[in-house]
Amino acid sequence: MANVVRGEASLVIEGRERVLCLTLGALAEIETGLVCESLSELSKRLSQLSPTDMLIVLRALVRGGGDADLAVRLETVPVSPGEAARAIADAFRLAFED
Repeated sequence: MANVVRGEASLVIEGRERVLCLTLGALAEIETGLVCESLSELSKRLSQLSPTDMLIVLRALVRGGGDADLAVRLETVPVSPGEAARAIADAFRLAFED
């Protein structure tokens, strides 16, 4: 179960609640995957994610949440795009909230 105090968001994948977490490693993976060189550039890019971009971000957040096996399989499992977008936004909001 996600712990919002620790900055974790959740998303149901394969019928189970999965933890998404924007760790420093996940942030670096996203920055590299989206070819961004700064947080401001990343912020702009996140506002216009393509499906491929969303998969890059989701994979990093799932890995940051501790499920590396699922992160590798994300392309082959059904995920609601709307729910994924909400969970991604939640993970970033929680990570940067004061």
